[in-house]
Amino acid sequence: MFKRLGMFAIAVLVLAAVLAGCSNSKSSGSGGSSSEKGKLEIFSWWTAGGEADGLKALIDDFHKKYPDIKIENEAVAGGAGSNAKAVLATRMQGGDPPSTFQVHGGAELLTWVKAGKMEALDSLYKKNGWDGKFPKDLIDMVSYNGKIYAVPVDIHRGNVLWYNKKIFEDNGLEPPKTFDDFFKVADKLKAKGITPLAIGDKDVWESTMVFENILLAKLGPDKYRQLWTGEVPFDDPAVKEAADIFKKMLNYVNADHSSLAWQDATQLVADGKAAMNIMGDWAKGYFTSKGLKYDQDYGAVVTPETDGMFMVITDTFGLPKGVSKPDQVKKFLTELGSVDGQDAFNPKKGSIPARTDTDVSKYDDYSKKAMEDFKSNSLTPSLAHGSAAPESFLTKVNQAVNIFVTQKNVANFIQALKDASSQLKQ
Repeated sequence: MFKRLGMFAIAVLVLAAVLAGCSNSKSSGSGGSSSEKGKLEIFSWWTAGGEADGLKALIDDFHKKYPDIKIENEAVAGGAGSNAKAVLATRMQGGDPPSTFQVHGGAELLTWVKAGKMEALDSLYKKNGWDGKFPKDLIDMVSYNGKIYAVPVDIHRGNVLWYNKKIFEDNGLEPPKTFDDFFKVADKLKAKGITPLAIGDKDVWESTMVFENILLAKLGPDKYRQLWTGEVPFDDPAVKEAADIFKKMLNYVNADHSSLAWQDATQLVADGKAAMNIMGDWAKGYFTSKGLKYDQDYGAVVTPETDGMFMVITDTFGLPKGVSKPDQVKKFLTELGSVDGQDAFNPKKGSIPARTDTDVSKYDDYSKKAMEDFKSNSLTPSLAHGSAAPESFLTKVNQAVNIFVTQKNVANFIQALKDASSQLKQ
């Protein structure tokens, strides 16, 4: 969902159809390929780095408990998950679902729930005594019509401002708490020839993520959520204020932002070529992979004016209808939701557990602080990562943001958001 449409996207969809066709041609009956192989297919886009390491640790822990259940790791690489989602869509629509699959909690998950493709998991939650182990706001993100449809395995935070410690210390600066603070800091940095804010929006969603952070700050968590239900209109004064701030912020970013991905923007901060970056806390995993240390080489604070708010990006897994061996799938989902499973997976991935009762000692200082905030802050879904609103709406917002970053016309941007909001009723 994060890529611009083009020949690459078309190629991915064609590849997805070919792969699904091959899968269906090998399967017998309605059970699909997972039925034929007699294995549990774990479908995700976790193929490299800490994500792959975390998934391996999770599967290894599962195998200790269930050595006779074979796991087939069906991870699909590339495209920030877009490739995997294309393959998944073809399989789900063709009646050949994997045993379980990675999906962001919220609207992305509910696409499959509303289509009647997923089994409710209330009995699994009751069997495992999970009541109260996950925050209510998080359970709401994986529920529909009062029933629970997925198990959250991790939490990433979307409202984080990362900064280069040396740049801030050398210039006697403090990380900004308000947007007024941000622009004062940005002016001082710009005057010294330092890029204040690194953005890499080659894939569009990065700029949408910056904008949603400003929206959260100016609307607050309740009105922010009401944007996606239509209770707050997109010509609300707070939305316009957010657009004005976003426009001003774009005057302080790197000139080559449209040719960079999020990792490249994070690297600018790591290299001291830019001072700040607004990104989810997977950036911490990136910094760590480069040998940088939290609170020594880089620091992190919540984005301006979002103290007490936690923008959630959560990966979840559920039980598709029609899969073979559903009891074995439930055992794997139980592993995902367990303290052991979450503590095996999250320290390696760089995320924090979705449960609030795991072993804090297994996590680094940044994660410990994030875990404290997760327990007490108001949780809100991310638009940029498919949790807050349907993909049809997100696609139009990404297009509007892309145009706005180039043209910086607030009136046209607000109108484009209003026009897109018709998709929220679908």
